[in-house]
Amino acid sequence: MKDPITDRVVQTAGLLPYPWNLVAYATIAILTALAVHWIAFTVLRRLARRSHSEADDVLVRRLARPTRYALIALALVMTAREIPVFDTVWQKVAGFVMPALVGWIALSILHALVEAMKLRADITVADNLAARRRRTKLTMLNRIATFLIVFVTVGLVLLSIPGVRDVGLTLVASAGLAGLAVGAAAQPALKNLIAGVQMALTEPINIDDVVIIEGEWGWIEDIRTTYVVVKIWDERRLIVPTTHFLEGAFQNWTKKTSQLLGTVFLYLDPTTRIGPIRAEFERQVRANPRWDQRVQVTQVTETKRDAIEVRLLMSAKDSPTLFDLRCDIREGMLEFLADNQPEAFAKLRIVSPEPEERDAEAPR
Repeated sequence: MKDPITDRVVQTAGLLPYPWNLVAYATIAILTALAVHWIAFTVLRRLARRSHSEADDVLVRRLARPTRYALIALALVMTAREIPVFDTVWQKVAGFVMPALVGWIALSILHALVEAMKLRADITVADNLAARRRRTKLTMLNRIATFLIVFVTVGLVLLSIPGVRDVGLTLVASAGLAGLAVGAAAQPALKNLIAGVQMALTEPINIDDVVIIEGEWGWIEDIRTTYVVVKIWDERRLIVPTTHFLEGAFQNWTKKTSQLLGTVFLYLDPTTRIGPIRAEFERQVRANPRWDQRVQVTQVTETKRDAIEVRLLMSAKDSPTLFDLRCDIREGMLEFLADNQPEAFAKLRIVSPEPEERDAEAPR
C-alpha cells in the first residue's frame, strides 16, 4: 500500500523531462528531510532548555548534524524505490554512505554521553580527587571507544569495495602471513591501545595531577591514547608517551591527596637563639591564609663549622598554594632577622692569632 502523498509527488515529477524529474525527486526528498529535522530538533531544543540538566542540551547539540544527513539519506532511499536509476545508484553508494552515517551517529552519541558525564565531575572544587579520577576514566574510555568505532566504520566501508574485499579475502585464505604482517604493523597501535586500557584501570595519573617527569614540574593537562600532555609551570607543554607512565618512574604529588608539606631553610650563625625565630615563624604561618593549619615545625636539622641549618616545615592544600606560602615565609623571616637579629646571619670566621702569639711564633 503506497502513500498517496508520495504517489502525487511521483506523478508530478513524472510530468517533467527526464533529467529534471530526477532533480525534482531529489530536491523534494531533501527538502522534506530538512523540514522534518528542523521541526523535530526545534521541539527537542525547547524541551532541553526547560530541564535543569545540561546533559540533554549536549546530546541534542551533538546529534543535530549527523541526524540531519541521516534523514537526507533515508529520504533518498525512499525516493530511490520509485526510480530505477536512483535505486541503481544508491545500491552502489550505500556501502559507503550508510556505515559512515551510522559511525558518525555512534561517535556523536558517545561524545555526548562522555561530555554529559564530565559535567558531573567538577574539578574546580577544592577536594577534586574523585572528580579527577572519574574524568580521567571517561577520557581514556572515550579515546578507546572512538578508536574502535572508527576502526569498525572504516572496515565496513572498505568491505563494501569489491576489489578491496576480494583482495582481503584472498590474503586471508592464502596463508597466515597476512595476519603476521598486519600484527607486526599494528604492534605500536595495539601497544598504545593496551597501555590506554591499563592507564584507565590502574590510574597511575589522573587529569590535573601534579607530576615531576623528565625533571619538569607540571600538571597533567590531557591524556590521549598514545601520549600524555603535561603543562609545565611556565606554560610549556611536555609530550610524554603513554607507555612511559607504565614503564618509567615519575613523581605524582596528588596521587592520594593534593595536600603537601614544604620547607624553608635558613642558614644562621651557630650563636643564634632559636626561640625568637620559632615564635616568629609560628606567628607568620598562622597569619597566612595559605596555611591549611595542619603542620608547622621549627627544627635545627644540621650543624656545620660556620652555620646551622634551621628547617621551617609547613603545609598547604596543594602544590601551587604551598609554593606561594614558602615564598611568603621565606621573605617574612628574612625581614624579621634583618630587623631584629642581624647578627644571626651566617658569617665566615677567620681568626688571626693575638700579637703576643705572633711574636712567640716569629723566628728568632
